[in-house]
Amino acid sequence: MSKPVVLFVCVHNAGRSQMAAGWLRHLAGDTVDVRSAGSEPRDQVNPTAVEAMREVGIDITGNVPQLLATEDVRASDVVITMGCGDACPIFPGKRYEDWELTDPAGQPIEVVRQVRDDIRGRVEKLVADLTASR
Repeated sequence: MSKPVVLFVCVHNAGRSQMAAGWLRHLAGDTVDVRSAGSEPRDQVNPTAVEAMREVGIDITGNVPQLLATEDVRASDVVITMGCGDACPIFPGKRYEDWELTDPAGQPIEVVRQVRDDIRGRVEKLVADLTASR
């Protein structure tokens, strides 16, 4: 059986989706193919998100925000949106979740840490769900 493909999508692909992808890579290793994208990607990952993830030993420094493409969604088994609205195409047979999370853009490190920790809990649940369904 092939490994599941998980796509994290937010508007800028600079904070929430990058942290979620970092957590999933960290917690699931190579058992999951992890992707992230944004409907209006920024030119770099939010430096405060990078700092918050570094504090827990996860380096997302080299990540580059990517533009969401229809093919990214088509190739994914699980699509997790984080405030991208209607920009994310819907395909039958995919698992979709919408995670309501505070946007870390422009927030102080204390708020970004809370978002980071919230994302970790959600990713841990996702990993458990993916493991149980295999």
